[in-house]
Amino acid sequence: MSKEMVHYYKQMYPKGTRICVDSMENDPNPILSGTYGKVDFVDDAGTLHCVFDDGRTLGVIPNEDRFHVVEEQELTEEQQEKIQDDMTQNEDLEMNMG
Repeated sequence: MSKEMVHYYKQMYPKGTRICVDSMENDPNPILSGTYGKVDFVDDAGTLHCVFDDGRTLGVIPNEDRFHVVEEQELTEEQQEKIQDDMTQNEDLEMNMG
């Protein structure tokens, strides 16, 4: 990868950028589609090293792996869904304990 492209990726995906994996077809142990994460850093090969919400860390390769940057509205919807899921799990636990 050219130095110019690596520089572009470092500018485009700074640390903390939220992404969502769409697909990782060439990885033997891929991050599941729909998984959210944050860019930790972009290395000199142009790989986005990410920490995913499921606890995994993996490099995402632009133009090989498919992903998109999470916009603020999508992040808000994601947070709302997580809160709803947590509430449902808590209700299920309470019912099973009662």
